[in-house]
Amino acid sequence: MHNVEQLRRAHALSTIRIESDPSSDAHWCFMHAQQAFADRTYRPCFSPQLLRELRLFARQAIDGINARTAQAGGDIAHIVLASDAHVFNLGGDLSLFTRLIRERDRDGLTRYAHECVDSIHLLHTRLHENAHTIALVEGDALGGGFELALACQTIVAESGVQMGFPEVLFGLFPGMGAYSLLTQRVSPKLAEEMMLNGTMYSSDELHRMGIVDVLVPKGEGVRAVHEAMRRNRRISAARLALHRVRDGAHPVSHAELTRITDIWVDTAMQLGEKQLRTMERLVRAQLRRPEEAEQATRDSSAAL
Repeated sequence: MHNVEQLRRAHALSTIRIESDPSSDAHWCFMHAQQAFADRTYRPCFSPQLLRELRLFARQAIDGINARTAQAGGDIAHIVLASDAHVFNLGGDLSLFTRLIRERDRDGLTRYAHECVDSIHLLHTRLHENAHTIALVEGDALGGGFELALACQTIVAESGVQMGFPEVLFGLFPGMGAYSLLTQRVSPKLAEEMMLNGTMYSSDELHRMGIVDVLVPKGEGVRAVHEAMRRNRRISAARLALHRVRDGAHPVSHAELTRITDIWVDTAMQLGEKQLRTMERLVRAQLRRPEEAEQATRDSSAAL
């Protein structure tokens, strides 16, 4: 990446890689950094460690934007979420879910769910009033991974990527923001259908539906993100003003996200052994080679 330098960081990071471009005030976060895969049990999902490191990235990005704003005024900044793995993100930590549900640890599951919606809400509100968020989806985004992309102002996806909500396979629904975020892009009826049918949609389909903003061929995602940032910088004041307009017209409050995820916790705590075993099969699939894991998810969805 041209003119991009590694951010100095006070904490050792194991699940994300952070880069910044001072010339354009762009802050990049690559989930599932390559060093994470030294652990053969690593799965590219929202582990508690990844959630903690995403919050650290958010703090660093906010500090960086504040420092630049103090020096150069209120030009637009960009926050980009991407992935070093073959997938964008596979969603919630199913291994953690099964353990907490079996142990009847409702408080632990609630804490995890609230941490997830804290991150979703922070991203949806752009972290900073001068920022614009972009999801770069070069690999599959499932469940919470899809919700994370939906929380961004712009979704750039490469052709052929799969996105969807497999939660219904084990008796759950996507409860970390899917309904609130999808209904800003499609009708409530279609949002509910997408949340409950278990279908994996291609990025090409989602682009036609208006959910993916920018669709590019494989390998062109990074270039497309840079082009989107250049366009935004040319209309910086108008883009930031429109953010304020949309914030007032279609707000998604933290209270709304928390209320929904508490319903998700209620539902999760009622799951039986059959649903928990399905979760465990999906966990094993996530540990396989990339093409095997993707096929396992699609086969499960086709069985609905």
